[in-house]
Amino acid sequence: MKKLIYIFGLVLLASCSQKKVDLIVTNANIYTVDDSFSKAEAFAIKDGKFVAVGSTDEITKKFTSTNTVDAEGQTLVPGLIDAHCHFFRYGLQLQKVSLEGTKSYDEVLQKISDFIDEKKVDYVTGRGWDQNDWEVKEFPTKEKLDKLFPRIPVAVRRVDGHALLVNEAALNYSGLSETNFPKDVTGGEFITKNGKLTGVLIDRAMNYIKMPNTSTKEAISGLMDAQKINFSYGLTTVDDAGLARKEIELMDSLQKTGDLKMRVYAMVSASQENLDYYTKKGIYKTDRMNVRSFKVYGDGALGSRGAAMKQSYSDRANHFGALIFSPERYQEIAKQIAASDYQMNTHAIGDSANYWVLKVYKDALGDAKDRRWRNEHSQIVDINDFELFKNVIPSIQPTHATSDMYWAGDRVGADRIKGGYAYKKLLDTYGKVALGTDYPVEQVNPFLTFYAAVVRKDITGYPKDGYQMENALSREETLRGMTIWAAYSNFEENEKGSIEVGKFADFVILDQNIMEVDENKLFNTKAVATYLNGEKVY
Repeated sequence: MKKLIYIFGLVLLASCSQKKVDLIVTNANIYTVDDSFSKAEAFAIKDGKFVAVGSTDEITKKFTSTNTVDAEGQTLVPGLIDAHCHFFRYGLQLQKVSLEGTKSYDEVLQKISDFIDEKKVDYVTGRGWDQNDWEVKEFPTKEKLDKLFPRIPVAVRRVDGHALLVNEAALNYSGLSETNFPKDVTGGEFITKNGKLTGVLIDRAMNYIKMPNTSTKEAISGLMDAQKINFSYGLTTVDDAGLARKEIELMDSLQKTGDLKMRVYAMVSASQENLDYYTKKGIYKTDRMNVRSFKVYGDGALGSRGAAMKQSYSDRANHFGALIFSPERYQEIAKQIAASDYQMNTHAIGDSANYWVLKVYKDALGDAKDRRWRNEHSQIVDINDFELFKNVIPSIQPTHATSDMYWAGDRVGADRIKGGYAYKKLLDTYGKVALGTDYPVEQVNPFLTFYAAVVRKDITGYPKDGYQMENALSREETLRGMTIWAAYSNFEENEKGSIEVGKFADFVILDQNIMEVDENKLFNTKAVATYLNGEKVY
């Protein structure tokens, strides 16, 4: 009897010495993504943060919880960060006609017609068409739109968001017509034929088209839908590139009520009004919202030939694309941001845009350290300009390479494409890269990002030997780019991006080991469960 009491006492003493926590995860294959890229088996979470990381034996001896997860050997990584996407816009797009994956203009027309029949709308907006995926790889014209929808305005964006297809009804709604339109637009173009509008508008020309305002109800519904989809892929932080003040304030209010749990790194659209307001207000930071950067547009997109090139396009003589603003305007913007604590994040696709952005950064920052200004996309870079990235973070989207590889060489030629989608060279120059998707231009799925970065093929296995494999990233580099380096690009590396004591308990359990599985299976990876602050959100 005394022996039983003694044993019971030891058990009771051991349980009393254990610290109570909110969640314990054991028997996992954990990639912590700390400085040494160490592995672990288990961790404990208290008040939304990791309080211990180690072996299953260590954690279970020191901690106790009524909430435990036995991972049964599954792979676990930090919550994934999309370093460049359009979360708010994607949510709105979910409420509109989706034209992604269309293989012809006729298919686009059919989807628009079906959408009108289903939704009974009186103005059609949407996104996703890409003439490069069609048999006839020319921009569409509005004749068929005018015939099918003579009274309903239609305005649908190309997949990259830098070209807009409209019908005559949309032009009329905006006070324009095929013969009455601005003839010269800085940073944009009205595509014409025989002096008349074809219906395609490039970059800043799109600003002339009026569209219905989005209601608060539609915006909230879109955000909730977008959050659900993002969580299902293991994403716990999104860098939303280009937001209006009212959009940021709506998301912040929903985060405070607990409806929007997603963490958001908000890049403010760099209008003069926003520049003045936010530089005066200063950085705004909560656990889920971080407002400390501006999104600036340097040029358009390569697919619509709006990207600013030093020499003319190889497949369109005497056409160079265009900067969105004058070089002087970029200098003004950079000077104002440099005088604040804010970060400048500029979209740059063509080699001319990349050069100008990097030069403006250098002139504005001088020898200032740790400003972490970002160059978004860094898509086509002159071989001689890579050294300008030594003090600028390349924020890149690997699936752009595998989406554009079929035609990008035609746009810029064999010599210039050597500096295209050069992710490894960008990494070697700066030492880190922040990886994202740019959705809805690409798909939300971050495992397609992982696959594209490492394998440099499409999901059919094309090309056989990979696309410009000298610029592929290793699996470790890619995972870092989707976690800790992305967090670093947001000034958040001390609170997220790795599984370490004191950081937010954001993590995802995967159905296969992305660090070891056959490369051809990488894009099939799925999130089994997603946790944010130790709370299961998927």
